Amino acid sequence: MMRRLLARLFGLELLFVLLWNSGFIGAEYGLPYAGPWTLMLWRYASLTLLLGLWLVLRRQLRWPGAQAVGHAAIVGVLAHGVWLSCVMLALKQGVPAGIVALATALQPLVTGALSGHLLGERTEPRQWIGLLHGFVGVAIAIGARLSLDSPVPKIAYLLPFLSMAGMTIASLLQRGWAKAGTSADLPLDMNLFYQGLATALALLGPAWWLEGFATDWTPPFIATLAWLILPVSFGAYWTMWRLLTRQEATRVASLFYLSPPVTMLMAWAAFGDTLMTTDLIGLMVAGMGVMLVYSK
Repeated sequence: MMRRLLARLFGLELLFVLLWNSGFIGAEYGLPYAGPWTLMLWRYASLTLLLGLWLVLRRQLRWPGAQAVGHAAIVGVLAHGVWLSCVMLALKQGVPAGIVALATALQPLVTGALSGHLLGERTEPRQWIGLLHGFVGVAIAIGARLSLDSPVPKIAYLLPFLSMAGMTIASLLQRGWAKAGTSADLPLDMNLFYQGLATALALLGPAWWLEGFATDWTPPFIATLAWLILPVSFGAYWTMWRLLTRQEATRVASLFYLSPPVTMLMAWAAFGDTLMTTDLIGLMVAGMGVMLVYSK
């Protein structure tokens, strides 16, 4: 059993965790060159263009119907636009990364609580223990980094919770449509194309009105944008939706518990951020929580 469990955790799950959290590092690299809305706009406009060209070359670009496009658009705006925009806006306003991570890491508990009522998926007591275990790991990792003295506007602290809500709703909707049989079985590239298109259109107004599309097109920014488009947008979201079509929403959501400590490890490697002993302890505790959720 342990061998099967490790094989699952070190397959798509591990790939998702690594690619997903590299997006936080990419955002930190990119924000000095463009505002949050503009950075997101260039990212998703480029993603949509590349996917459109890919589909045209394969002669697979088509209109799958209003319902299928509507589902993809709703999930895209929530899982891409709302989630990432709120995270970057919070960081831009000066909200500590630990608080952002803590708020967004509440998603597994919220998803687990709602999936039973909305999707009819039974969450086993062992899984609840694993989810709570993961939350403890997150709290250990970031607890020492929280600061009560901050000039940040109080409303900015609501942004990470909006981010968490966006991803939770997107996950539940995607899983719910799949279980009900009302979602069109779109290829992943076409699904991501319509998600990216909807997200880019939603970002167009804020990027124009609030930031005037101001961008410093330097080689570091272009390289960062390429990373956010290819490994993160293509890789991370592809693995996440593949996992959601094969597993319960609670299991997939539990992987987000690894985000704060893994991001801290990446920030230490990329920027030389101080790595505390509690970060490593939190990573181990959160990892054990995820294994409890995934074990049978």
